[in-house]
Amino acid sequence: MLKCLFFNTHSCNGKDLSPVSSAITLYFRLLILVLILILSGCSTTPEQQTQEGMTESIDVSDPRDPFEVINRPFWTFTWDYVDKYIAKPASEVYTTYTPPFLRTGLYNMALNLNEPASIINNALQLKFTAAAKSTGRFVLNSTIGLFGFYDPASDFDWSGEQEEFGEVLGTYGVGDGPYLVVPGLGPSSVREEVGDYVDRLYWPLAIIDFWPNIARLGILALEKRSAVRDQEQLVVESEDPYEFIKNAYFQNMNYRLYDGNPPIIIDEAEEAEIDAFLDEFDDID
Repeated sequence: MLKCLFFNTHSCNGKDLSPVSSAITLYFRLLILVLILILSGCSTTPEQQTQEGMTESIDVSDPRDPFEVINRPFWTFTWDYVDKYIAKPASEVYTTYTPPFLRTGLYNMALNLNEPASIINNALQLKFTAAAKSTGRFVLNSTIGLFGFYDPASDFDWSGEQEEFGEVLGTYGVGDGPYLVVPGLGPSSVREEVGDYVDRLYWPLAIIDFWPNIARLGILALEKRSAVRDQEQLVVESEDPYEFIKNAYFQNMNYRLYDGNPPIIIDEAEEAEIDAFLDEFDDID
């Protein structure tokens, strides 16, 4: 029964738990958020000793991460324990011993169930061409592709890029919100959490029973962990893995929001310093 409390489930032991599980899931997420707010309010601001011997308070926190005081312990738990002893070994066993055709087919089926949500999210962003392609992908792969096991839509060059409701919010100017580390799952943000909650309300995700949903989430998690295996060393060798993952997360969110073409942000203050430095060289000449 405990598993029914921590996953987006709709039935357990033959009983329909869709409303109950959704409410419980939302309750636990809100409970974590309240805990973060309380603990972050108890944190202190670092102080720095000046050359004159006076101590002044300075704010060195990342404005994107006001809950760092609780996010860091959650990250340590997730990376040093959950990933090291559960996620990584399970991913290695799955990718090593699962036949390639079966692994690809199961992953295709799991992604195919997200396609209706992608159709709506594309339409909400006025990406009607992408919405039409997502519709074609879902219909073709669900029928000829045997419930998504095969991907005949790729033969028509219909992109498999999927849109989430969090990206819809971002398109209309909603910021990422505070950075969050969900224990056992990893980096997230308030906007992404809200988006994921809405995405789970779309058909067919809203009607999938408990065990099929567990299988879908498990396949997606195993494939996601396998995909970052080559980049794992970058995290290990980084000076601060927590900061590395946080920056990578926001870069990825920005990349997805702008469909791979994020705007180039110019730091005017830095540019002014460089110009002044170059002007000094011009004066020397």
